[in-house]
Amino acid sequence: MTEQQGADDEPVIEVDQTDRRTMAPFIAAAVFAAVVLVAIVLGAVLSPAEKNVTESDKIAAAVHRYAEARGTTDNTPPPAVACQGFDESKSPLAAQFGGAVAGKSIKVTNIDNAMVDGDRAKANVTIAVDGRETPATWNLVRSGDRWIVCN
Repeated sequence: MTEQQGADDEPVIEVDQTDRRTMAPFIAAAVFAAVVLVAIVLGAVLSPAEKNVTESDKIAAAVHRYAEARGTTDNTPPPAVACQGFDESKSPLAAQFGGAVAGKSIKVTNIDNAMVDGDRAKANVTIAVDGRETPATWNLVRSGDRWIVCN
């Protein structure tokens, strides 16, 4: 004969429920994530990308501003792009294209070998006026935190 075991004969498994769980690890992780997020935002605000601009980038911007200003007017360029007392007949554009560049398509095709010496700089610039390319050495001076074209 087989004995049938009833429900009363099974061993009772006791579960120890005295182990208390806490939210501390989850709260600590959330605080850590918040601190990292705040650090990232502060880093972006306090160290903007503009401060990562090199002198070569600033010189290139000055050359482009001068070429754009000179291509739109027959007058000497505004003070924001050329130094005070700028002699248009000695400008990099006048030397190559006879000074008559207003209204023509002026395109800066290459800027290299930018060399800075204190508040003065030189760069080899290749420009194209109406498709005709000519290289020249451009002189620039620092005006505040910007560079401007000078003779």
